[in-house]
Amino acid sequence: MIDTKFIDDMVKRLSDAIPSSLKAMKKDLEGNFRSVLQSTFNRFDLITRAEFDAQAGVLAKTRAKLDKLEKHVAELEKHLSGKKTKSSHK
Repeated sequence: MIDTKFIDDMVKRLSDAIPSSLKAMKKDLEGNFRSVLQSTFNRFDLITRAEFDAQAGVLAKTRAKLDKLEKHVAELEKHLSGKKTKSSHK
């Protein structure tokens, strides 16, 4: 879900850009801006920075565990291949 502070800021910027001749319609336009922005951002299926950062942290931990497991498997394979070589020489 998009941060409502971001949408409020965008609405303020848009309403500040309204020509003075249309200032009487400012409240209606702000409501329309907010509605259009919210529906547009909701269609994009965006996530917040906090959600992104949390998932990036999970991904980094998973990557570290995967790297550790890959090294461990490589060591086990090396150990097993060494045993096979020794047993075939008997």
